[in-house]
Amino acid sequence: MKRSTFSEDITLMKAGPDEVKGIARVCSEGWRATYGYLEDESYVNTVIEEYYNEKRIENEVTEFSENWHGYFVAKEDGEVAGAIGGGTIGEEIGEIFVFYMDPNKRNRGIGSKLLNYYTDYQKKIGIKEQWLSAQKGNEKAIPFYEAKGFIKQSEKISESSETHVSIRYMRHIE
Repeated sequence: MKRSTFSEDITLMKAGPDEVKGIARVCSEGWRATYGYLEDESYVNTVIEEYYNEKRIENEVTEFSENWHGYFVAKEDGEVAGAIGGGTIGEEIGEIFVFYMDPNKRNRGIGSKLLNYYTDYQKKIGIKEQWLSAQKGNEKAIPFYEAKGFIKQSEKISESSETHVSIRYMRHIE
């Protein structure tokens, strides 16, 4: 998918090795800003160390499969401002597995542009339903997703934390 530039300083693109450090930073800072007030600090640090370390992200930007499409990023002035990643979970069914913005760049429309860019990618590969999960109480993401047409489907208590309730959302993107 080719790069898309919305203004002189915002570029949307599929991520490569040059974006690894920026993705790790944005996801770590975004996760901490989103869940730091919902979870204890030890749990927040454990998740960041496991999922948003540079080695793992480097593998995720270079290895693709039918189920993982890789990361896509929004860059502002050459620096990663947001990252989204997802894949396919069924025939014509896609999922957003990770989506974070630099906390200092929220509420400026960059996240909406990045979501639209990734959604266009999923449409091009035949995805008709787009799914995601958000933690119950996540007042940063839930209003955003609902405003983008995602509809709550179910709630599930996490196997790893009885206090973590995940809300499943879906929207049609045909």
